[in-house]
Amino acid sequence: MKRIIVLITLLVAVLIISACAQPTPKVVEKEVVVTQIVKETVIVEGTPQVVEKQVEVTKIVQEVVTATPVPKEPVVLRYADKAADLGTMDPHFAAATNDRNLVDMIFNALVRYKPGDGTQFEPDLAESIPVPEIVNGKQVWTFRLRHGIMCHPSDAVPSYELTADDVVFSLNKSATADTSAYAGEYSGMSVDKVDDYTVKVTMEQPISPVLFLPKVADYAGGFIICQKPYEAMGAEEFKTHPVGTGPFMFDSYSPQEKVVLKANDSYFRGRPLLDAVEYRFMPELNSRELGLRSGELDVINGAAEGQWVKRMNQEDGIRVDVYGVGEVATIHFNLTRPPLDDVRVRQAIAYALDRDEFLALFGAPVAANVYSQVPAQFLAGGLTKKEVDDLGLEYALNIDKAKQLLADAGYADGFSLEMVSSERESYLKNYQSMQAQLAKVGIKIKINTVDHSSMHKLIREDVNPIVIYVAWRPNADVYLTRFYHSDSIVVTGAKPDTNFSHYTGIDDLIEEARVELDPDKQIDLWKQAQIKLLTEMISYPLQYQNQVTARWDYVDYGHVLKSALALYPQITENTRIVK
Repeated sequence: MKRIIVLITLLVAVLIISACAQPTPKVVEKEVVVTQIVKETVIVEGTPQVVEKQVEVTKIVQEVVTATPVPKEPVVLRYADKAADLGTMDPHFAAATNDRNLVDMIFNALVRYKPGDGTQFEPDLAESIPVPEIVNGKQVWTFRLRHGIMCHPSDAVPSYELTADDVVFSLNKSATADTSAYAGEYSGMSVDKVDDYTVKVTMEQPISPVLFLPKVADYAGGFIICQKPYEAMGAEEFKTHPVGTGPFMFDSYSPQEKVVLKANDSYFRGRPLLDAVEYRFMPELNSRELGLRSGELDVINGAAEGQWVKRMNQEDGIRVDVYGVGEVATIHFNLTRPPLDDVRVRQAIAYALDRDEFLALFGAPVAANVYSQVPAQFLAGGLTKKEVDDLGLEYALNIDKAKQLLADAGYADGFSLEMVSSERESYLKNYQSMQAQLAKVGIKIKINTVDHSSMHKLIREDVNPIVIYVAWRPNADVYLTRFYHSDSIVVTGAKPDTNFSHYTGIDDLIEEARVELDPDKQIDLWKQAQIKLLTEMISYPLQYQNQVTARWDYVDYGHVLKSALALYPQITENTRIVK
């Protein structure tokens, strides 16, 4: 009976250990030599006597053993972007695509664009998306924060719970020109703490949810940073040591090589399925492609070319994703630089350019022509090709007319310009095509190629007479405000942003449309603004370019990929590697 109890106890122990450990324990038998005391009867002087003595015996015993645990390999996603280096990981200055990609993994906002679908909003740090109230003629949005959201730990400050103080601090930072590139978006907005988990956002002039929600979403100034580490380390250090609340935390940065992010074990939506993300800087397409083919990389930023998409999709095990949002490439003319201050010169350049020649550089399904500053294919308020044709503002290719306009302006022999371009194909190809096309009417362009982050810095310092800029914005108001409102003029504007043209002619239309609550009237005002831009040829819209990434088929993003304002497939807590 005692032996049965011992065996049952041993079996229970084995089962418990099996449930809790890896690899599975097992019972083994082995021989052991033990010393025992035995009694025997001996004859001493004719008399039987019982004596004890020690003897060695061999026994078979059972033992529970576990193999030496094999260390688990961390699950790391290796992503390569076409940028040469990091610009900044302060989300309120992140403008380059690579910077936007990184801050998307590190930070959250009050609301977010649904991962993989940039057309839908859903709650993020907030428990829900509120319905605004009108109080004394002002529009009030009251956000209630989730409890238990933790700011990442850092060398400067331990992890702590995010509260309304962080939200108020962050949105005020976004609204301040010295600490944000997006300050112009927050004019007429105030933010107040109600209690630790409640924030009130007040708009002086009521606006539609379509215009308001992007201001507090996970895009540009809407990202929420953690106040204590920002103040402890300072603005400069924060750019390379960001602290947020997102699924991944900053781990390390190797200049011109990579940024490593690690899983946030305390993420409020659950620990990520990936242990880390290696975000590598590889400006050469051939290097990225070779890295993907060899298995050194899992996902790469691809080429915005239809032929490349077709070729890579034929590779065994590799999948190419083509998805929105379609970034719009636009040629901006600096009105402060002669001879571009003459409308005839700007119109001449427009007539000398062929949209289809630019488009051929990219091709379907990657790109398509656009005819107004707001892309009509995606957003309300844009002008269609037919509308532009009917207005006589398409500026279809007409070399003779271009030469005549140049002659009328006193530049029959042309002129010379010098400008910088990013090394990225989406920029450089357009600049080079413009260079070749304008040479036919005597305009000579010298292009100095720099890395992508440097280009962003230089064009904001107003070095270019002509800027080609490739960008997506969430609505017509943001396109028109950031590129054409006088407050947004680079360097000299009240809130400098991306008005490279130094244009001041549509402020009234932008501001009137922003507060117009009738959708039809609002759209009409946006169209009026763009008709003026095209008439004066302030900028020349080229094409939209979809996003292109290639991945091994074992990469599962964790969502259906339709569009992403972060301009990459979006790596979230649900992204995984399935091999």
